[in-house]
Amino acid sequence: MSLRWRRMPEGRQKDARSERRSFLHPDLRLYSHKHLRTATSNFRPLNEIGHGGFGSVFKGKLRDGSVVAIKVLSAQSRQGEREFVAEIDTLSNITHENLLKLRGFCAHGSFRALVYDYMDNSSLAKILLGLPRTDLQVRFKFNWKSRREILRGIANGLAYLHEEIKPSIVHRDIKASNILLDRDLTPKISDFGLAKLFPDSVTHVSTRVAGTLGYLAPEYAIRGQLTPKSDIYSYGVLMLEIISGRCATDFSIATDEPYLVEKAWNLYNAGKLEMMADATLEGEFPVEEVVLFMKVGLLCVQANPSLRPTMIEVVKMLNKTIETGDIQVEEPAQITDFIALKVGTGRMSKNTGSSTVTTSSQSTSEIF
Repeated sequence: MSLRWRRMPEGRQKDARSERRSFLHPDLRLYSHKHLRTATSNFRPLNEIGHGGFGSVFKGKLRDGSVVAIKVLSAQSRQGEREFVAEIDTLSNITHENLLKLRGFCAHGSFRALVYDYMDNSSLAKILLGLPRTDLQVRFKFNWKSRREILRGIANGLAYLHEEIKPSIVHRDIKASNILLDRDLTPKISDFGLAKLFPDSVTHVSTRVAGTLGYLAPEYAIRGQLTPKSDIYSYGVLMLEIISGRCATDFSIATDEPYLVEKAWNLYNAGKLEMMADATLEGEFPVEEVVLFMKVGLLCVQANPSLRPTMIEVVKMLNKTIETGDIQVEEPAQITDFIALKVGTGRMSKNTGSSTVTTSSQSTSEIF
C-alpha cells in the first residue's frame, strides 16, 4: 500500500501564514522552504560555510539579490511550530550593534531554519586563528587597535545579553568561530539564545553540556552549572586568543605549551605578560594597555566563579573607568586541571581540542 501526502489547500496555507505573521516583529520575515532551497541551490554542500552544535550554515542569495547566511537547525531542535515561532519572535527583539541580527526564519513541517545577514569578513576563527594562513589572514593585518575594538565590542554585546535582557541570556558557547566580523571589522556575536530552541536546555543548570573544550568554565564542564560567569570564563579565554593570536589549545609539534591559559598564568607570575602579544604585531602596541587587557582576561578565567568580574565590570575595565592595579588575580582554572577528571567518559582528540564530553548524567553532547 502506497502512502500519499495530503497537501493543505492553498487557502488554508495562506491563512496559516497570515496567522504567523500577525504577531511577528515587523522586521522579521517569514521565508518559505522553497525560497531558501532556491537561494542555496537546494542546500548544495559547496554552499555550506559552517557547522556546529545547532546545525549547518549555508550561504545563499535571495531573490532581491541580497546575500544571507541560512542556519538549518539540527534534528534535535524539533519542537512545535507555534512554540518555535514564539521563541524566534522573542529573539528578533534582541538588537545590539555587537549581536548578529536575525533577519527571518522558516518553519516548514519539521524543517527549521534561521536567516541572518551574511558577514563579509567571516569569523575570528578563520581570520585570526586559522591554520594554515588563509586568504583572509593575508588580506587583513590585525593591528592592536583592531584587536582592542573587537574585544570591547564583544564585551559590550555580552554585557547586553547578561544585564539588559530580561530574563538574561547565557550564551553557553562563546568562542572565536561564533564571533563574526562585518566589513568594518565590527564584531557580531552569533548563536545567542538558540539554546532555548532545544528541548533539553534550561536556564541555570543543564545536564547537557554544550560548548568547546578550551573555552569551557570548569563548573560548567564538570557539574553542568550554567551561569553568566560561565560566559565570562569563555570570554577571558577568547581575550587571550585575540591578543596572542594563538588557539586556546594547540597540540602541534611547534609548541611546548599547548594550553594558552596556563602560559598566560606563568607569564603573569613572571611579570612578563607583554610577551603574550602576537608576534605579528611586531612590537607596535602600547605595552601598558596590552598588559591591562591580559590581566582582565586572567581575571575572567579565575577558578572561583565568584571572583570573576561581571561583563559590565569587564567593559569598564577595558574602557579604563575601573582601575585594576590593586586587584589581585587568583589562579585560573587551567584546562589541564579538569581534562583528566573522570567526568563520565570523556575523550579528546589531539588537534585543536575537539572533544566529546559526557556529564555525570546520561546525556552526551558533541563539543565543537
